[in-house]
Amino acid sequence: MTANGWLQIAIFFALIIVCAKPLGTFIAHVMEGRRTWLHPLLGPVERSIYRLCGVALDTNRQPEEQHWTHYAGALLAFSGFSALLLYAMQRLQLWLPFNPLALSQNNVSPDLAFNTSVSFTTNTNWQSYVPETTLSYFVQMAGLTVHNFLSAAAGLGIAVALVRGFARHSVQTIGNFWADMTRATLYILLPISIVAALVLCSQGVIQNLHGYTAVTTLEGAKQTIAQGPVASQEAIKMLGTNGGGFFNANSAHPFENPTPFTNMFQMFLIFLIPGALTYTFGRMVRDTRQGWALFAAMSVLWFAGVLTAYHFEQQGTPMLSKAGVEMTATDLQPGGNMEGKETRFGIADSALFATVTTDASCGAVNGMHDSFTPLGGLVPLFNIELGEMVFGGVGAGLYGMLMFAILAVFIAGLMVGRTPEYLGKKIEKKEVKMAMIAMLVLAASILFFAGASSVVEFARNSYWNAQGAATANTNNPGAHGLTEILYAYTSATGNNGSAFAGISANTPWYNLTLGFAMLIGRFLMLLPLLAIAGSLAGKKQVPVSAGTFPTHGPLFVSLLVGVVVIVGALTYFPALSLGPIVEHLML
Repeated sequence: MTANGWLQIAIFFALIIVCAKPLGTFIAHVMEGRRTWLHPLLGPVERSIYRLCGVALDTNRQPEEQHWTHYAGALLAFSGFSALLLYAMQRLQLWLPFNPLALSQNNVSPDLAFNTSVSFTTNTNWQSYVPETTLSYFVQMAGLTVHNFLSAAAGLGIAVALVRGFARHSVQTIGNFWADMTRATLYILLPISIVAALVLCSQGVIQNLHGYTAVTTLEGAKQTIAQGPVASQEAIKMLGTNGGGFFNANSAHPFENPTPFTNMFQMFLIFLIPGALTYTFGRMVRDTRQGWALFAAMSVLWFAGVLTAYHFEQQGTPMLSKAGVEMTATDLQPGGNMEGKETRFGIADSALFATVTTDASCGAVNGMHDSFTPLGGLVPLFNIELGEMVFGGVGAGLYGMLMFAILAVFIAGLMVGRTPEYLGKKIEKKEVKMAMIAMLVLAASILFFAGASSVVEFARNSYWNAQGAATANTNNPGAHGLTEILYAYTSATGNNGSAFAGISANTPWYNLTLGFAMLIGRFLMLLPLLAIAGSLAGKKQVPVSAGTFPTHGPLFVSLLVGVVVIVGALTYFPALSLGPIVEHLML
């Protein structure tokens, strides 16, 4: 590991720390309906949206707040409608505008259209297709890019609704879904995305509506260069922790990520809002120390992942030979493991990018995770399995970490024999049950679908899989092939969207099962958390006493990190031991 690599990691983390407080304060003001410097410009637009959409207003001309069940119903209704609309766009794209190359003459197949519509609605952005040869400009802009905004706004709204549950007492409402969506999109996501898109364009990220360009290479070969409205999608792809690329190579493509500066800038965008939301949490519960405690726990887990991935990728593999002599297990691969990595970025930036994108629910990649060393590749896999609460996605990281905070104070209460409390609210049976349900559905989805896909057989040439078995779609046998399958369902259930990319997932079996895994990972986790928010909002504030466990110091941070790691290890160690761990031991 090099000094230059550590310097880049330090600069990245310093940027996140510096921006957490000012942006977190701004988000708190926006989501609480307070006036900000953008309100003179965007306030009339916000009010017009409420009138246009028929959002009910109270006597103060503010959106009427909702019970948690109504909030959840609005979320489900909106998500269902937007998914159907994106499905229709794909099935009809041949007759829609901005399709200069008449891509997909037969339109997108039903199973792939289902997978993609669910993927972008749930903020997963899993792509079982080659974007530049499958989807038109219209679908990329009006479908995928718009969903990048809406799914991120929904996640941010859910997180703030849960925070309201902790901040309020003796009330039955947790906010208004339509107001949260509008404010998150209008005041937070759109302004930052516009600035980010201009920055990316200045560095060479393209933005046009031209057809593809046919060129002749220096060797005389013919090549088609894909173009399109890339920068506008790239900005919200990163800021909204979505991850779906305009090109199949994603952020390894020079039109999406042309320079080391854009590489650092894109990672900064991924963590920008998730990092700031911890401070938003502290502001809204009126104790910023609580927010910094969550930030500290996330930082410890993030740094552990970066250190592990960077170490094993720089070390490389002992299976290579040097000067015709077989190396021993103590020898290092000269230069480290550069397979599957962009030479523009190298090992340090690739390890950092892989850790950041899987700590968040982003899924963008600047290298091939499938080519990482076994333990280097275990890091992004385990990051997602933890629930992507290490900063996490927009909103998803905060509500995921709060779920573990509830479990941590419950365990602390068991240790001292008293009812656990968190932020002045007693954590009782209902809250613990809902947190466990949210956690268990994720594990059940990952392990069930991965297990089924590793053994299921189909009749050859069947509709489901022309190759006869789900395992036939992996490019590697044995432990690595199992890891490819496990990673696919982990990424789908965790709403991440990245892949080992050694698996051919564009078959009806994978398109449908991965789609169902995305739905489970998004909504069967959100609904229990909204129930927790409603339950907490109705409780009275409990005064701090001598027996209250402090939740803002190093002891709580250590307990929280320990609970996250232990729960993740106990849940997934058997599967991981058959995949990346045994593959490492085979080296």
